[in-house]
Amino acid sequence: MNIKKLTFWSSIILIPILIYIFFLKNESDIISITANVSKGSFIDEVIISGEAQSTSSKQINGPSDARRFGIYNIKIQDLVPEGTVVKKGGYIGQLDVSELNGKILDAQLNLEKAESKYTQQQLDTTLTLKQERNAIKDLLFEIEETKLELNQSKYEAPAVIRQLEITLEKSQRNLKGKNEDYAIKKRQANAKMVEVGTEVSKIRKQIDELLALQKEFTIYSDEPGMVTYIKEWNGSKKQVGATISPWKPAIASLPDLSKMESKTYSNEVDVRKIKKGLPVKIGFDAFPDIELEGVVTEVANVGETKRGSDIKLFQVLIKLNDTNKNIRPGMTTSNRILTNQEDNVLMMPLEAVFLKDSISYAYVKSGLSIEKQEVNLGESNNEVVIIKKGLKENDVVYLNKPEGLEEKSIKRLK
Repeated sequence: MNIKKLTFWSSIILIPILIYIFFLKNESDIISITANVSKGSFIDEVIISGEAQSTSSKQINGPSDARRFGIYNIKIQDLVPEGTVVKKGGYIGQLDVSELNGKILDAQLNLEKAESKYTQQQLDTTLTLKQERNAIKDLLFEIEETKLELNQSKYEAPAVIRQLEITLEKSQRNLKGKNEDYAIKKRQANAKMVEVGTEVSKIRKQIDELLALQKEFTIYSDEPGMVTYIKEWNGSKKQVGATISPWKPAIASLPDLSKMESKTYSNEVDVRKIKKGLPVKIGFDAFPDIELEGVVTEVANVGETKRGSDIKLFQVLIKLNDTNKNIRPGMTTSNRILTNQEDNVLMMPLEAVFLKDSISYAYVKSGLSIEKQEVNLGESNNEVVIIKKGLKENDVVYLNKPEGLEEKSIKRLK
């Protein structure tokens, strides 16, 4: 009998508990999430990452006259680490001089040949002119001897005297011809000496220029600043082992850190909102505490495809209104572009908007019941949407569909 009573009273106690647990579980299954319609400032921002860069920088170039000596591609042999702060005249890097040294050696060999040719020509000229001068002296002696014989032959037969006169005239004509030949050969010799001498001077000048060019293969900074690497056509940075050419002579650059901008790319959807002159707040991944003001200065009209992607992106340049000593080119930036702001407007979460037959509506709490209210919407961002008509401040809207109201009619706007 005691056992029956115990069982009876246990049942009386457990049944209400089980009923309570069952109904509590069902009630939790149908709990809806709600939010209030609020009034305030609507802000629409496009948030995109970018890269800090200087709007003004001085390029550090390699030798400018290398092409004149047939040197077109010069390898970078050494380069200071990127970010190195250098003074005016500070060391930047070293270019490979092996090709230039080969040309200097060839020029020196050519100089030795030219100097040897000059010496040989000088000796030949000296010998030739000496022979000509000796021949003229011999003719002068002959004329002198003939004159003496002619003076001593006044008592000789007329035929002998005439013969001596003819010999004298012939010697005088030969002397005149020899003098003319000597003058011509001397001019010829001088011209040849000038020619070989000019060749020697030309090669010496070439060697001097090559040696001066050799010094330019060690690169120094013209101005103080921080060294940044030049980017190649494929986006990679020009480092040791890369080459420079007469058409792209830059080895590095010195950016002006007082004139900075953020270079970023927007997708096709967001770029429609971005206009020149929009305000921007720029953050930096390396320095979370730093946030600077900026303004959009340029929006590309034509999209470009980034390597490894088919998505069209549009370049956007953002000028920093101020700078910070910690900011460096190449740092990753976070850019919040304010594309639209409306004050004193009604807003509700995007999740509270539902659509049926092109009619936007919301589930609105009305006393103990729930209404399906049509709403006229304005601009939206990733979180909220502006309500132009249909709701009022502090109305309670549902972020998920309450059960059992699918067939309920929508209360239309008047």
